[in-house]
Amino acid sequence: MTPLRRRMLEDMQIRNLSAGTQAIYLAQVSQFARYFGKPPDVLGEQEIRAYQLHLTQEKKLAPSTITVARKEKPVSRS
Repeated sequence: MTPLRRRMLEDMQIRNLSAGTQAIYLAQVSQFARYFGKPPDVLGEQEIRAYQLHLTQEKKLAPSTITVARKEKPVSRS
């Protein structure tokens, strides 16, 4: 497990998110990173916006789905 993934899991546990919610958030971050072909800790606000546009314009996802995709911003490196 990467340090970033471990940190994200710990942060979600601190927030008392359910295991299912944690799995969804991890999957969304993974899809986000794969879309750009880069690790999530090097992606920023411009990439988040571009990904949201991709989800709405190309994937035709519902607003509620997009909300899940934007709830967890990648954790920046410490």
